[in-house]
Amino acid sequence: MKKVAVILSGSGVFDGAEIHEAVLALHAIEKQGATWHCFAPNIDQLHVINHKTGEEMDETRNVLVEAARIARGNIEDVAKLNPDEFDALLLPGGFGAAKNLTDFAVHGAECSINTHVASACRAFAQANKPAGYLCIAPVIIPMIYENGVKGTIGNDAATAAAFNIMGGEHVDCAVDEIVYDQENKVLSTPAYMLANSISEAASGIEKLVSKLLSLA
Repeated sequence: MKKVAVILSGSGVFDGAEIHEAVLALHAIEKQGATWHCFAPNIDQLHVINHKTGEEMDETRNVLVEAARIARGNIEDVAKLNPDEFDALLLPGGFGAAKNLTDFAVHGAECSINTHVASACRAFAQANKPAGYLCIAPVIIPMIYENGVKGTIGNDAATAAAFNIMGGEHVDCAVDEIVYDQENKVLSTPAYMLANSISEAASGIEKLVSKLLSLA
């Protein structure tokens, strides 16, 4: 049975992992007859957003503790992720990918990435194991793979430009399609960068997970 490592970035679209994307991805993995295990960095979130009002809140939350809500507690520190135990890697989106896993939301193309997240992603790349990135998470792709790696965040001009400045080759992509860089075995799909509903997000995510597991 194929096993997928899933890296989450908190819980909630504005400051963590996009919950619909995460659940759709986990569901798609199971529907393909594979298993998943979740990981997240054991760090404080960049900040906490009230998802009702969009306002920043005066509190701190831990990325691993919040992500555990989505994984129903079945989660470990990403520092413990051993790529030898998994066949593929998947990163759902949500602003957490750009605020907690990286600081792309603050620094754009000049951003840095969490050390443990970077080493996990690079280990899958170096082992030539397939990886999938959803929504805004593909901004991580150029930090992991060689110059010219293909990926998509949909069609947002500013984010696409940053992707290219970071060394990637951005490809515009519809919500129900995926971009596959064959040489690097890396997949991406826009999900909620473009989706207006759970069903639209699911269309691309299910296609990506199906391809991901066929490569594993």
